[in-house]
Amino acid sequence: MAGWRQAVELAMSDEETWKLGVIARSGSETARRVKRAQMLLGYRETPSFFAVGQSLGVHHQTVQRCIERALADGPLAALDDRPRPGKEPTITAEAKAWLVSLACDKATDHGYPHELWTTRLLARHAREHARAAGHDCLAHVVQGTVCKILGHEEIKPHKVRYYLECRDPDFEQKMAEVLCVYRQVQVLKKAAKSKKLRKPVAIVSYDEKPGIQAIATTAPDLPPQPGVHPTFARDHEYKRHGTLSLLAGIDLLTGKVHALVRDRHRSREFVEFLKLLDVTYPAHTAIKLILDNHSAHISRETKAWLASRPRGRFEFTFTPKHGSWLNLIEGFFSKFARSVLRHIRVASKQELKERIMAGIKDVNSHPVIHTWSYRLAEAA
Repeated sequence: MAGWRQAVELAMSDEETWKLGVIARSGSETARRVKRAQMLLGYRETPSFFAVGQSLGVHHQTVQRCIERALADGPLAALDDRPRPGKEPTITAEAKAWLVSLACDKATDHGYPHELWTTRLLARHAREHARAAGHDCLAHVVQGTVCKILGHEEIKPHKVRYYLECRDPDFEQKMAEVLCVYRQVQVLKKAAKSKKLRKPVAIVSYDEKPGIQAIATTAPDLPPQPGVHPTFARDHEYKRHGTLSLLAGIDLLTGKVHALVRDRHRSREFVEFLKLLDVTYPAHTAIKLILDNHSAHISRETKAWLASRPRGRFEFTFTPKHGSWLNLIEGFFSKFARSVLRHIRVASKQELKERIMAGIKDVNSHPVIHTWSYRLAEAA
């Protein structure tokens, strides 16, 4: 005669109990793990397979197997299934390595017009060339299997992630020079508060934003209507009127934006912007500009005009190549594009120019003093 099923003692630490409680109440864990965590916690409170099974709606033998697994491997290990032997893999490790190495090439390197692989194309190529490469196990490989093999190695040959190569050997030195200017801005701000500013200085972060499109609608925009459509509706067709360039510099001490809108951004337009600064600031003020290495900034026309100005009137600090992110004006351009230029539609280039200048005027009515903080502590 079989004896009575004996209750066994299940010992759990406070940490294991807390983790099981989190899993038992989780809404994102798998149902299997949640149910087993509830079994373990229920048995800890009421050491009866039958009682726990009844309360959770499972068979008492299911509870017993879970408890026995917890006693053998630990409470947290009992939440997952034991590994099963399964079927012997038919795709060898060498074949997988060949497929992965193939995915690390470009499709165009293997005679295809595609720049990159698609998983479908890679599977087809593997089926056609696997036997010749000595991997018969891939002769009938399908797209899903290719995805699993590549996913296990975290290879995504159909995607491109861009990076920026540092091509300026003096990048660190030039960055330090820009950071020193930002450090000077901080010093000047403190001096202005304490009214100890000696020589007047203006520090301007400058750049151009070319290619602003003057686009017109071919049909009127439809305003939002409750219950009909929640957004503005716009016809897909549009008409181009050309492009404009915004030349702008932001005074890092006052937040004021100086701007010109022109058809192009050549040396003559840049000199025109410098003339704007020249008449804006008093004659005894030193004007320091942070700007990139655009050809217009170092052209003979620009240098000739600078030579005609008093010594020390203008001073340029150039950002390193591929270091435009060091220029604070880039943040202003980003915000201006999102708030003023986004979705803008105009009837002419002249209207676009007026809208841009109106946006600059609105910005200057509530100027924001920008502050640079990244790696500023490293500046001398």
